[in-house]
Amino acid sequence: MAGRGESSDFVEALARGLDVLAAFSERQPRMSLADVAGATGLARPTARRLLLTLTELGFVRQRGSEFELTPRVLDLGYAYVSSLGLWDAARPHLEELVRHTNESSSMAQLSGSDIVYTARVAVPKIIALRVEIGTRFPAVVTSQGKVLLAALDQAALTETLATPSHSNVVIATRDRAEVERELSRVRAQGWALADEELAPGVRSIAAPVRDGHGVVKAAVNVTVHAAETSVEELTSRHLPALLKAASAISGDWARLEARPYESASDMTQRVL
Repeated sequence: MAGRGESSDFVEALARGLDVLAAFSERQPRMSLADVAGATGLARPTARRLLLTLTELGFVRQRGSEFELTPRVLDLGYAYVSSLGLWDAARPHLEELVRHTNESSSMAQLSGSDIVYTARVAVPKIIALRVEIGTRFPAVVTSQGKVLLAALDQAALTETLATPSHSNVVIATRDRAEVERELSRVRAQGWALADEELAPGVRSIAAPVRDGHGVVKAAVNVTVHAAETSVEELTSRHLPALLKAASAISGDWARLEARPYESASDMTQRVL
């Protein structure tokens, strides 16, 4: 892994530490030193030092001969979401959308060729795939991913589609012409459908969330079980509510971005 960074400022030790954190997954929540070394391509002594450092920092804990992540790693993800005001803007509208549809709703953003869930309000229904904050899926087979891919220019789209997925879900290779036609439809209609493409029984629709400049920054969806809700019902009954929620989130997000910046010290002085 040495020499990955092209910049003279690239810190390889930091990159390796992040590699260690990224090695843990739903399939491998606990890993031995050998597991981590094998997953990251690091020498065992290097992997050991990194694991012990992350343990001292509170991001990893050791249980016998195995290691696992601690809840502190959530701070990294929530810091990102909070910094954008995404959750503050999305939460009330996602909750209202879920009350209206009685179906789960999530917000996701693009990360390479995957989507990553950044907000979610769920209902207790059995679904084929487990979804939570931080879950990654290949963008091209999800309704949210289609919305986000459709917002890219041609150069960015080509680069994104060529990027390997870091999701645990393996999908068949998609014909590029077919993908382009689908994304063209999404651009024209302003929303996307994924009909059991990610997994059997999973059907969803998604709409874009835009910032104050009209740039698509996220996508929000409604997910249903295919055996319970037809495509016709999904688009006729739930789509209007979804589009309304996405528009409301976009508006609130734009207003949050337009607020004057207030530093932590300013807030402290105001409170005091």
